[in-house]
Amino acid sequence: MKNLNLKHAIISSLVVYALGILAFVGSYFVPIMEDSDLQANIVLMAAIIPAAYIGAYLYYHRGNSTHGFVLGSVLFSSAIVLDAVITVPVFIIPNGGNHLAFFGDPGFWLIGFVYVAVVATYWKLKVVKQVRYSNECNDSTKRLLE
Repeated sequence: MKNLNLKHAIISSLVVYALGILAFVGSYFVPIMEDSDLQANIVLMAAIIPAAYIGAYLYYHRGNSTHGFVLGSVLFSSAIVLDAVITVPVFIIPNGGNHLAFFGDPGFWLIGFVYVAVVATYWKLKVVKQVRYSNECNDSTKRLLE
């Protein structure tokens, strides 16, 4: 974690959180299913994939190379804090929910798993591949110059 850029991680986390909240809350305004809570979780599950991708892009395009699992875990941990401080008191408690029900929902943890997995996959496919490619190019360029 010594190469984690905390400032960039926080910015990425806030962007992903904002996109997730927009999807989660917005799904209540378009009632498709009878169970609006299940609908909100399904919408968030679908929205977290591009949102986490965007968050990973924002973090890594600045040249950071933090391991994807570490970054994903930090981003998800930030989301947990934001959910505990903002989401639950503002959106869940007024509708009869509580912190225990929110964080005890298996759907929450499944969404968190997807979040971390998307960030780790982004790192593996974009960052690691790019570093390997640039190292291969450097080696081949060195051979050409010899």
